[in-house]
Amino acid sequence: MGVQVRGRRARWITFGVIAFGALFLVVGLILAGVSVSFLVDAERARGTVVALEWRNDHSSSSRKKRSNDKPSAYPVVEFTSADGVQRTFRSSTGSNPPSYEEGERVEVLYRADSPEDARLNGFASLWLLPLIFGGIGLVIVGIGTAVALVRRGRSQPVGSGLVP
Repeated sequence: MGVQVRGRRARWITFGVIAFGALFLVVGLILAGVSVSFLVDAERARGTVVALEWRNDHSSSSRKKRSNDKPSAYPVVEFTSADGVQRTFRSSTGSNPPSYEEGERVEVLYRADSPEDARLNGFASLWLLPLIFGGIGLVIVGIGTAVALVRRGRSQPVGSGLVP
């Protein structure tokens, strides 16, 4: 009886791991859909990186500073939207070393109905989050599925295979 309880518990844990991975995968797919939707509706403009804003982004101010914590450079970009208004925005994606230099010309994507919602036309700003969430989800689902298949193969009695 103890073996069956352990087997049921392991099955539920495996199911939970697969469900957790599937949740990450779905979030990644939703974020990818948001990026695709943004690209479909986006206007394009030439912009210039006018500054690099260096920031230390930490979720908690009480976190101990690690020796490898370095600030990231977030580009500040100016562009002129289709209505002729000069606009400035700060990219939500930063890096160290910086991906852009001051004075560099860049392509800006924005929605005509809300030009303040602008992004740089680059891999990181459009696809990094969907790739991270989707990739983590895919790995977790794959591991959970592999464990489930191995456990299923071990639980089948000898002689119950598909080969006659």
